[in-house]
Amino acid sequence: MTLMTKFLGASAALALSAGAALADPAIIFDLGGKFDKSFNESAHNGAQRWAEETGESYNEFEIQSDAQREQAIRRFAENGNNPVVMAGFSWATPLAEAAGDYPDTKFVIIDGVVEAENVQSVLFAEEQGSYLVGMMAAMASESGTVGFIGGMDIPLIRNFACGYAQGVKAVNEDAEVIANMTGTTPAAWNDPVKGSELTRAQISQGADVVYAAAGGTGVGVLQTAADEGILSIGVDSNQNYLHPGQVLTSMMKRVDNVVYQSFMTGEDIETGGLRIMTLDNGGVGYALDENNAELVTDEMKAAVDEAAAAIAAGEISVHNYNSDESCPVMSF
Repeated sequence: MTLMTKFLGASAALALSAGAALADPAIIFDLGGKFDKSFNESAHNGAQRWAEETGESYNEFEIQSDAQREQAIRRFAENGNNPVVMAGFSWATPLAEAAGDYPDTKFVIIDGVVEAENVQSVLFAEEQGSYLVGMMAAMASESGTVGFIGGMDIPLIRNFACGYAQGVKAVNEDAEVIANMTGTTPAAWNDPVKGSELTRAQISQGADVVYAAAGGTGVGVLQTAADEGILSIGVDSNQNYLHPGQVLTSMMKRVDNVVYQSFMTGEDIETGGLRIMTLDNGGVGYALDENNAELVTDEMKAAVDEAAAAIAAGEISVHNYNSDESCPVMSF
């Protein structure tokens, strides 16, 4: 059973449901909410899996504005929830402010880094998973032009784009990769109309496969791709089911596993350091199921699986945009 939380009153004070056990874990979602069909929903799925397997309860909260971030962290800590998991890089600044005041609370931040003894920072090798779906895009494309639509224009999303472009070029060095970002503010994560507009613009330039790494905005990308008869690639969660036979694959960013493992470990979670989720430890990958099985040929699967093994073994090095804010195969 999930114990819900909400903000009440003019002061927006966080109220926890009565009866919550002091050691219940908690998760705080980023803007866009737990049913964004992407990043937040993956986090939610991990929490739900833990609750279903253990029969235990957890607290959760979906923020409606950035102003609620630090207060949410403090209220969960003050109510004894442990650990407290935050989904999204935007939690870094408020967590850095609050963590030191609650030394007995273990915090986990996904996609951000906070240097504190009671914080575990978790990052993903998005470039590795994006490389694999880039290979698939190039192999499926008939035009030799593929697209990428990102959410907020930040290094994290440029890393998705750069990995994707490297995978495309590994298959077809002459392929063209068109990349657009939705915006420069957090609103870029939840603008499916803009996602649709960008998709149509890329189709007009010849793109016949489009990869969306844009949170809720990506729902508009996938819908428009299906409407226009081209292939799309989902992100974070397995989005193949949204448009069966039209979504080539989804780049799986296993946020769900991080949340599940954090809740399962509980107060014994190791903090004070950085954890990186890669192909080698199951942190990223691609989705294959009944919804896209007919789109992924045996040749395509064999090539991608071979590349995945080579990346995991260190035989193929995929450039990480965050390392030097550059991409060897494309410019922004």
